[in-house]
Amino acid sequence: MDIPVHAIWLAQDDPKKNTAVRASRDQLLRLHKDFKRLPKRGIILEPLCGKVLGPEDRDIFEQNGALVGLDCSWAQIEDSVSHVMRRTRLQPRMLPLLLAANPVNWGKPGKLSTVEALAASLFLMGRQEQCMALLGKFRWGERFIELNKEPLEAYASAKTSAELVALQFEFFDIEVEQDE
Repeated sequence: MDIPVHAIWLAQDDPKKNTAVRASRDQLLRLHKDFKRLPKRGIILEPLCGKVLGPEDRDIFEQNGALVGLDCSWAQIEDSVSHVMRRTRLQPRMLPLLLAANPVNWGKPGKLSTVEALAASLFLMGRQEQCMALLGKFRWGERFIELNKEPLEAYASAKTSAELVALQFEFFDIEVEQDE
């Protein structure tokens, strides 16, 4: 069964280039401007929360929880996250490191479009067909999977979130801040 996919649209960028707006036109996700209409149960993708979407979260989706993307400008991410998280009880999760394939942030680690983030989440939750259907409407969609094939497969097969987080170091050169 497919996971219900939604996005909160804060209208901070050009709607003609916006992946969530385009996916909603193709009825691949439900777009929300009004917080009152958001699902009551599920996970919201929020890149600042510090808790990675992992195997332990599958239960939420198996109990009809929704997947919600936060569609905002990367330039306004902190204010947007603060604004949205005060208005929802959805569980915040971030994604492990992946490379963007969208034309705006191509090759940048972590700077995913809303559709890339939602698709990656679906992949991690074992919904590869739903992931590919979502990406299929974008000329760069398959490229996203090609760029991230190894990490996505490794992340999806992780047994715990801790294992998933550790796997990032095998694929990306991540600097860890240490106290001196």
